[in-house]
Amino acid sequence: MYARWRPAAAGRVTISRRARMSETDRRTEMPENTLTITDNRTGKTITVPISERSSGGDETIRAPELRQLRVNEDDFGIMTYDPGFMDTAMCRSTITFIDGDRGILEYRGYPIGQLCEQSTFLEVGYLLIHGELPTRGAYEQWVSEIKANVMVHESIRKIVDAQPLNAHPMTILIGAISALSTFYPEAHNIHDAESRMLQTKRLIGKVPTIAAWAYRHALGLPFVQPDDDLTYAGNFLSMMYKGTEQKYVPDPVLERALDVLFILHADHEQNASANAVRAVASTEVDPYSAVAAGVAALYGPLHGGANEAVLRMLREIGSVKRVPEFLKAVESGERPLMGFGHRVYKNYDPRARKIKQTAYEVFEVTGVNPLLEIALELERIALSDDYFIKRKLYPNVDFYSGLIYEALKLPPEMFTALFALARTTGWCAQWMEGAADPEQKLARPRQIYAGHRQREFVPMGQREHAGVVARV
Repeated sequence: MYARWRPAAAGRVTISRRARMSETDRRTEMPENTLTITDNRTGKTITVPISERSSGGDETIRAPELRQLRVNEDDFGIMTYDPGFMDTAMCRSTITFIDGDRGILEYRGYPIGQLCEQSTFLEVGYLLIHGELPTRGAYEQWVSEIKANVMVHESIRKIVDAQPLNAHPMTILIGAISALSTFYPEAHNIHDAESRMLQTKRLIGKVPTIAAWAYRHALGLPFVQPDDDLTYAGNFLSMMYKGTEQKYVPDPVLERALDVLFILHADHEQNASANAVRAVASTEVDPYSAVAAGVAALYGPLHGGANEAVLRMLREIGSVKRVPEFLKAVESGERPLMGFGHRVYKNYDPRARKIKQTAYEVFEVTGVNPLLEIALELERIALSDDYFIKRKLYPNVDFYSGLIYEALKLPPEMFTALFALARTTGWCAQWMEGAADPEQKLARPRQIYAGHRQREFVPMGQREHAGVVARV
């Protein structure tokens, strides 16, 4: 039975931190790092341990401890109710650290700005997967192994080719990635560390090839084979854009810009898609199926499709002169403001700063996107307006990324596919960490049942009410 939280004193659970007691009481009545909880329904008091502080300063208690608070022996005990996991940690991780209040993002402890300035995407991928930056020899070996896995089985090519020309690239990615598991049955041996690493290299190598094929398929163009001489980003550009020339040579500025975008999107802690990967992987399924679940989660407009929505918003505004009018409509609740605000960040998204800088570098090659002027004015006014400041609405990673993708002449449908391409590395890191975690359990959240109980079945001929729709 779920013990409901009631406002009345008789049904209230009181929680007090150790710090509220006197120094003498703290020393004599309870150990360090504990939380005292009193159930005012029964008068029972329990003391539960507070887990050690995380690197970010977060402290936790284990939710099952609350089951000790029961009204009677048949009572299940107290559960926590947390829609959307707003304040629930579902794993321990050493991959990505975020401090949303201060606008900090780190991969394995390295600030995202340093990695964008000094590293490459595959070097960052090595960091995410292995936990440390590689030596030169280790990096060259890693790059060689990724390149050795960029080719995709001809049958997967046929799967892509069989899709309608208007099929969304994300649906193609979902189907093709999940189909890879049939070609590598050893991938089901998730407890073998060598197998896990091999599948990870395959995924990082093959997903760009499939994504490029999805792009070419929509245009009715022949697929381009990977080019071993090019970088990870350069090869992807070649597989998308190569025409009749014998050798595709990517523009170095655009190539580097794409690599930076890949770095910025490589991982982002326990977001919706990472959570989907971990939840599916907790069943001990193969990593291709788990990553396909991540792609499916990313496909949703509330997760991966926001940069496309930003472009639509900027086009709707139409001109710099209309920006104040649009923001007034946002303040009155008539229009949403896309590309601002974030579930985690209550400060300027650190990825947005780097993407804005990268956008200027790209526009020097491609010419300035006419929407940039509107975006800059929108950002300027919003960052000086009390309405947005009080609500901590700052530009996020999606605000400028769409402008760059559009400058690369990518259709909006491909924006999320590029996101998935980069995030595959993070998903693999999350999957590998979960598979090796002795505390990982089958993801199976509880629920608060709010439906009927113990109803008597009524034969169809005796039912008085027809067409009743069940509550959802």
